[in-house]
Order: sequence, then C-alpha cells, then structure tokens
Amino acid sequence: MSKQNLSQEQISAAGECCHHHKSTPRSEKELRLLQNRLKRMVGQLNGIGKMLDDNRYCGDILIQVAAVESALQSFGYLVLQDHLETCVVEEIQKGNIQIVDEAVELIKKLK
Repeated sequence: MSKQNLSQEQISAAGECCHHHKSTPRSEKELRLLQNRLKRMVGQLNGIGKMLDDNRYCGDILIQVAAVESALQSFGYLVLQDHLETCVVEEIQKGNIQIVDEAVELIKKLK
C-alpha cells in the first residue's frame, strides 16, 4: 500500500482515542450517509497525494485541499447535529446538565 492511500484500519485507529458509545444507535440511512461522506473525503485525500506524486500545480492542489476541508467541516456539523439531538438531549433528560458544557466545547472545536 502506498503512503497516500489510507486503509480502513488507519481510519479506524484514528478514532480509537474515544471509548464512549451512543445510547441511541444511528439509523442505517444516517450511518450510510456519514460513511459515504467519509469515503469520499478519503478518496479526495488520496487524490491530493497522487497530485503531489504527479508534481501538479500548487494552486490545483490547494483547491482540492479547500474542498476536503469544506467536506470535513460539513461532516463534523452533521455529527454535531446528531450529537445535540440525541446524546445531549438524553443526558439532559437524565438530569446531567454538565453535558451542555461538553457540547459548547465541542462546538468551539468545530469552528
């Protein structure tokens, strides 16, 4: 495997830092949507790696970098929306209002 191709194991390993699990599972439709977006971003990143290998023009590479950044931002907002609508609501219903502080910190990280 070339270094610009990310394997599913590498992608999964990146998420190993957090061991919390959702109480309410994502729907099949939502899971499929998120996975498709993630795969598209991996493809874009691999394309950028190929552009580097091909010694492509810097401006063309930067356009692709901007596209990946935008896609990742949108992906993050979808996950955040789901988090607010499910995890945060459930924790507040259980009486855990500290979850609001966590949500605020997550929103700050996504800006």
